[in-house]
Amino acid sequence: MEETEVGAHGPGRISVHIPGFTHANPIPAASMIGPFLCSGAITGRDPATGEMPASPDNQCANVFVHVRALLEAAGGTTDDILKMTFHLADRNDRDALNREWLAMFPDPASRPARQSLAARLDGAALIHCDLLAVVQASPR
Repeated sequence: MEETEVGAHGPGRISVHIPGFTHANPIPAASMIGPFLCSGAITGRDPATGEMPASPDNQCANVFVHVRALLEAAGGTTDDILKMTFHLADRNDRDALNREWLAMFPDPASRPARQSLAARLDGAALIHCDLLAVVQASPR
């Protein structure tokens, strides 16, 4: 993880990077100020190969793998997620999304807020996710 100090008053901004996930542009996977974590676009690239799978099931599964890794790198868990937004190239891929969602958040009394939107995504991407979390632990 790389740190960037924002100023002498209060906590600095920390860039959060995770193994097996990078952006084409010079941006981190997420950024934190204090306990607040805000991600950039999390895609469904395979964390081992960097390739974009063809199926929505595999892309959705990879997104949730990256989400877990991101929260772990920030010193938290998926219990710290406040809101997730999903951008779907095909709204019919909601079944694949819901399978992963229910696996990560099985308790209906303790799920983050969620929004799913139809979107035109770059390349072979079928899903993007961004999230907001409040992490009480220190980044690793």
